[in-house]
Amino acid sequence: MIEALEKLDKELFVYINGLHSPFWDVIMIFMSEKLVWIPFYLAITGYVVYRYRRQGILMLLVAGASIGLADFVASGIFKKTFARLRPCHDTTLDAVINVVHGCGGQFGFMSSHAATTFALAVFFNLILSGRYYIFKIILVAWAVLICYSRVYLGVHFPMDVIGGALLGAMLAYLGAIVYNLLMNRYPGLKR
Repeated sequence: MIEALEKLDKELFVYINGLHSPFWDVIMIFMSEKLVWIPFYLAITGYVVYRYRRQGILMLLVAGASIGLADFVASGIFKKTFARLRPCHDTTLDAVINVVHGCGGQFGFMSSHAATTFALAVFFNLILSGRYYIFKIILVAWAVLICYSRVYLGVHFPMDVIGGALLGAMLAYLGAIVYNLLMNRYPGLKR
């Protein structure tokens, strides 16, 4: 069963990674760059603090804890424990892989890009009201595109990003529970 999943994972990787073109290479490199998203994070932070004041500070603290924990668990625990080579370090793929923009560390399971982006997207999807549905859709689409870019660029297998996304979603869910408990315990935080 595990061997069949690994084979499917590699086949899906080879397919997605093989869809490259000079145009999409530039876009996928952009999507994967962490520093490119700083203005996006600052905009979210500014809006949340402006709109929700003290409650917004709590939102950001819990979101930050969920994201930080997702990064730590994915990179600090799972990658070292499972020691699954990234596709760009897997010599069985040398003949078919397209490494677009560097390789990264040796191990890839779980993707910390996937874990952190899904932690952010799922956390805000769970705690914000329904009137923010467009923002919620944008967050999930952004997280999915970043995950896709990691496979496209040749640095993660699909299961690496799926595992990371599930980890981030789970930690965001726990973060949303903590946030709601704190809001119920300290109703003075609401505007």
